[in-house]
This record gives sequence, structure tokens and C-alpha cells, in this order.
Amino acid sequence: MTDHAMDRIDLLIVGGGINGAGIARDAAGRGLSVLLVEQDDLASHTSSASTKLIHGGLRYLEFGEFRLVREALIERERLLNMAPHIIWPLSFVLPQTQSPRPAWMVRLGLFLYDHLGGREKLPGTRTVALERSPLGDGLSPRKGKAFVYSDCWVEDSRLVVLNAMDAAERGATIATRTTLVDAKREGDGWVATIEAAGQTRTVRARALVNAAGPWVADVIGRTHGARRDRGVRLVKGSHIIVPKLYDGDHAFMLQNDDRRIVFAIPYEGRFTLVGTTDEPWTDAPAKASISAAETTYLLDTVNRYFARKTGQADIVWSYAGIRPLYDDHSANASAVTRDYVLDLDTGAEGEGRAPMLNIFGGKITTYRKLAEHAMRELARFFPAAGGAWTAGAALPGGDIADADFDAFLRELTARYSALPPVLLRRLARAYGTRVDAVVGQGDLGPDLGGGLHTAEVDYLVKTEWARTVEDILYRRSKLGLHVPSGTPERLAAYLAEQGIA
Repeated sequence: MTDHAMDRIDLLIVGGGINGAGIARDAAGRGLSVLLVEQDDLASHTSSASTKLIHGGLRYLEFGEFRLVREALIERERLLNMAPHIIWPLSFVLPQTQSPRPAWMVRLGLFLYDHLGGREKLPGTRTVALERSPLGDGLSPRKGKAFVYSDCWVEDSRLVVLNAMDAAERGATIATRTTLVDAKREGDGWVATIEAAGQTRTVRARALVNAAGPWVADVIGRTHGARRDRGVRLVKGSHIIVPKLYDGDHAFMLQNDDRRIVFAIPYEGRFTLVGTTDEPWTDAPAKASISAAETTYLLDTVNRYFARKTGQADIVWSYAGIRPLYDDHSANASAVTRDYVLDLDTGAEGEGRAPMLNIFGGKITTYRKLAEHAMRELARFFPAAGGAWTAGAALPGGDIADADFDAFLRELTARYSALPPVLLRRLARAYGTRVDAVVGQGDLGPDLGGGLHTAEVDYLVKTEWARTVEDILYRRSKLGLHVPSGTPERLAAYLAEQGIA
């Protein structure tokens, strides 16, 4: 195959999760030519299967991860300012009644949590008496004290898409449903074969970034001469969605006797999200699902804490993801470091200086910092590249004045007064200041069910790489939990009419 100009790039990134998308954005903004390939949809695995929190990781203090927690706390408010439409503050109630940890230890951890990261916007920790506070509603027993602290919620799969959009707008090429077949060093660069829809082509890249998440070892195996002395440890985390367990817009951090914690978080208005678990994954990476043991564990936890008893039949949805953690040989899956490790491989003697950067671990909260560190590792190979720039740069739709979403929504409601307020709020949360590109002149086209109009589908296909019913109903939105029966079929038919499906 004859190469052409488009096939010569600075950076080939494998993996369309949060780390890959974040690195693509950062690199494109520095003036590098970037191609990102993702074998499925953006955020189709680990990055859409999180607990959906932008947080410092309070429990990581117990394992001495002070650097990780501090970095995450700093990033927490930074990300809040970058994307206030998909990230917002959330209060967490931490009951002490059934805690395996003494109150003084928890309070000390929360004191550190309040002060490690230079908190500015989010309120500090306070103490409440559950029997006298509305925050105790729904708990059983409703007694004793609880600590109330703050973190943030994030629409995780949308965060990935927004980073990919920004990367594309800065010149990157985002190729979903495209697989790396193999790669080999040639001089001071890489020659890689990629495949999409049964067609292969060759690309030449100065550097290769392996951000394949659970498939990080698989990608190393497809690269000739790559170093294989780093280990990845796969840990599955699962969640269940159940009808609302309590009133209020606060979340709970529930402590179990095994010292693991489970979150109960308001979800999509009508539900409570419960998770996560930590279960070793020993098979090859694949689409994960919750096990019977994990389901029982999560149900037992909520039934220990809440008055409303919940069973298997109450679960309306579940999801699971595989976390690709750096193998630090910890015996306990919950204690494996969540910190990231960047492994720069420049090849054996005589093979040239073609760099390959392998990404192990990482958290959604620290993805931007990880991307910055990745570019620092690669800086000497790209001396003409620009410097760090992402810290204060809003993500698409996030350039809301003063990061005040409520004020933005009021202005939007006045401008589009003919649209139902519930629909407009959902669109504002999803698209921020880009909502005009969806709404246009107010004609959203036919409703396929549950407020999903064809104009929104068209936008997602054109701008956000959506191709399937699942892409739209469960990753670009969570409308799959709300739409009436028949909507998935109508959506599939509409996509087929457009030549997409």
C-alpha cells in the first residue's frame, strides 16, 4: 500500500477511553498531528463503567496514597470549572453507626481531605446527628452521627466524548471501530497496520501511545520488540441501579465490616446507583458483567443501611467495568494502587529511538494530569511542540459564564420557552453551550420516544461518533433507562434510514 500525507503522523494513540482521549486533546493542542484508534465506541468499556465521581479518593488515604489524593483533589475543582454542565458538586453522608473505623480516624482522614488539595469552591466537612437531620431519612437505624463531605459527580462517558471532540477540533483524527493489527519500529518511528470495516491501511507515527486500558498488555503483544516486563492487574468493579432508596440529592458512603466502602448515589432522578465492588479478573479482557456474588454483596450492603428492603427483582440495570491497574503485587484487590504508571519504552540497542508510552492504571479524576505527564515523557521527541495548556481550558460546551449552570439554564429557558423545561434541562446538561447546535431554531424533528428527537440523533452521529442504539441510549445519554418500549427499535430504524446502522 502506498503511503500518503494523511498516513504520516506524530502520535498514534491506541484506546478511546478517558486516558487516550485526554492525551489526544493535549497533544493536538500542542500542535502535534494525532490519530486515535479505538476498537469499539469511545468510552465503551472502563470509562463508562465508573462510579461517575470526580473525587480525591477518601479511602485511598488509608493506603497511604497521599500524592494521588492531593493531585485528584486539585483536579476536582479544576475539572468542575472546565465542564460545569457534566460535572457538579455532590454531598456525601458518611454514617458512623455501622463503621468499622473509629470516628476519630474518619474525622482525621476528612480533615486531610479538606486541606490536601487547596479546596476553594466545595464546602468543608461537617457533622450531623442523623436522628435530627433530613440527611438521615431512609436510613435504618436512623441514629448516631454522620460526617458530611463534598466531592463531584461526572457524566463519565460524556467526559470522554468531549475530550475527543476538542482533540478533533484541534486537528486530531478520531477513528472509532478501528483496530491496531500490529506495529513495528522502523528507524526513529513506527509503522503500524490498522483495520476498520475489514479494510487495512498503514500509518507511520513518530511515537505510539498505548492507552488501551484492560487491553494494554494485548497491544504490547502486537508491537514487535516491545518491552514486556511491566504487569497489569485487572480488577472488575460492578454497579447496580435500583429505584430510589431515599429522598434528597445527597449521596451516601457506606462502610462495610470488611472495610470496603460502597456508594449510594442519586441517579437519573428516579433511581439510586449502588457500587462498586473489587473482584479480581483473571480472564482475557472482555465486556464485563456483574456476578451473582457481587450482586448479593451490593444488595446486602444497602439492606444493612436502608429501611427500604431491596431484592434482585428491584434491579433495573447493572453494569461492570475492568480497571487496568498497575500490578504492585498487593494481596488485596481493594488495596491495589489506583495511581497511574507511565512506562516509556524506546526500544533495544540498535532499534532506533521510536518511543512507545504504555499507560497503566489511572482514574477519571486525574486523566488531565496524566495526559500532561504523558506529554512530558514524550517532550524530547517533539522539541517543536507547545507547552502544557489544558489546565484552564474549558471542554466543549463548558464555557459557561462563571461556571454557573443554573444561570445558564435560566437564560436558555427564556430563549427556548416553547420547549418543555425537563427536555431543555437534559439537553443543557448534556451539551452545555453547544446546545444551540442541537436545538437549532427549536425544531427538533420527530420524537422517537422519551424526548429523544431526530435532531439530537443527527447531532450525535455527525459530531460525537455515535453509530448504534447503545452508543446513543447508554453512553451519550442514559435515556435507555427512561424511554418507552419501542424506542430502541424506532431509533435503530432511523439510523438504518440514514445509512448508519
